[in-house]
Amino acid sequence: MNDLVRQHTALDDSDLEWLHLLVSEWQLLSDLSFADLVLWVPTSDGTRYVSVAQMRPNTGPTSYQDDMVGHLVPRGRRPMLDAALDEGRIVREGDPEWREEVPVRVESIPVRRESRVLGVIARNTNLLTVRTPSRLELTYLQSASDLAQMIAAGAFPFPNQQVDMDASPRAGDGLIRLDADGVVQYASPNALSAYHRLGLAADLVGHDLGRTTAELAPVRGPVDEALVKLASGWAPREFEVEGGDGVIQLRAIPLKPKGLHIGSLVLLRDVTELRRRERELITKDATIREIHHRVKNNLQTVAALLRLQARRMDSAQGREALNEAVRRVGSIAIVHETLSQNLDERVEFDDIADRVLAMVAEISPGKVTGRRTGRFGILEAEVATPLSMVLTEVLQNALEHGFGPGVQGTVEVSAVRGGSGEESRLTVVVQDDGRGLPEGFDPQRAGNLGLQIVRTLVEGELGGTFDMVPAPERGTRVVLDFPVRAEKQKH
Repeated sequence: MNDLVRQHTALDDSDLEWLHLLVSEWQLLSDLSFADLVLWVPTSDGTRYVSVAQMRPNTGPTSYQDDMVGHLVPRGRRPMLDAALDEGRIVREGDPEWREEVPVRVESIPVRRESRVLGVIARNTNLLTVRTPSRLELTYLQSASDLAQMIAAGAFPFPNQQVDMDASPRAGDGLIRLDADGVVQYASPNALSAYHRLGLAADLVGHDLGRTTAELAPVRGPVDEALVKLASGWAPREFEVEGGDGVIQLRAIPLKPKGLHIGSLVLLRDVTELRRRERELITKDATIREIHHRVKNNLQTVAALLRLQARRMDSAQGREALNEAVRRVGSIAIVHETLSQNLDERVEFDDIADRVLAMVAEISPGKVTGRRTGRFGILEAEVATPLSMVLTEVLQNALEHGFGPGVQGTVEVSAVRGGSGEESRLTVVVQDDGRGLPEGFDPQRAGNLGLQIVRTLVEGELGGTFDMVPAPERGTRVVLDFPVRAEKQKH
């Protein structure tokens, strides 16, 4: 719609925002009217109309099999559009049109914003299935007529009340029509069922909806007057009520077709099961985070015990082995600490990589500077845990064997994500400018424990490859490459 409006019309951004508000609401008008809606806006030169949006009803058959958005129609070809635009009134005159042997009643509703008419809604009703209307259908049609008059008067949609069409109740979910005093004139079967779930034992018709709703909600002391006013439909609001064994979501729409408050339309939906599942998920998330927090605490306890044991060791070799174990346990604890702060089993690994780099740099015999370039991104927990251990081992190996006491140097960790689709690849390069590899060194056959851990984790856990080669100028270059699940786009 943005492109069509800016390309063909003279409407400004505030006008376009009003049209977006209308389109966010007009599924309701379409469903209540049992009709298709097409929004026509005059072009900049005033000689044509361009259709910028379309909506089909959920409550009846469509009048348009084809998509109408983007069509251009010369002014004069559809006189009802001209009359609605020029006179600023709803136009219903004329005989039904026949489209592919289907009779269609056409009406035109001007879309007014303040003192100007921005465009016209063509309301097209398929008359092929017309029959004697029920009470529900009559209520729908009367409510649609009231909303159409409000659109023509510029009183609907409500400013600063953009609706999420997916989350808000729809007409078919449950509908209640109130009079000017907030008394129920009609309640659809779905609406009545929802109130029965709240604990209502009687019918709704003839009762004050605000008082009835407040009495069903579990409150202590006086009746909640704020809830009474909300449920009475005096203001456009969306809210939830919990009582008995149910939770219902309500949306109140005041009806002022001629500027006077004649009543309200209340849409509602039973969201009991949805809220129950949400609570279960919240409980599970909290439990999972608590588990990660306790695992982190236990790992830190293990690390502390190993550190105490190392201090009591007489053998320098044994003491160093225990200190290496402390760092390995610490790298896993960092992952669990990060997971304990998240709502899912995914972590932003850049922070973990920086903390591992800082932790390992503490044991450097020289004055080595560590830095990270590139971005690891968000990783699943089953990838983050082995990767943190691999990074710890590779960095520890670089610092211990690449630099002597007092020697200055640099260790750089770079990360690059590539590929497309659901699976991408992560390439991690750890490069130092230390003394380099011994002559004849084969990383695939080296027997020290650290490299054995790296090979096992990269090839077994991560399903990737590991290589260690001399750096182009000086030092050692370690390359890790493995598949990862692609990051989800944030909207």
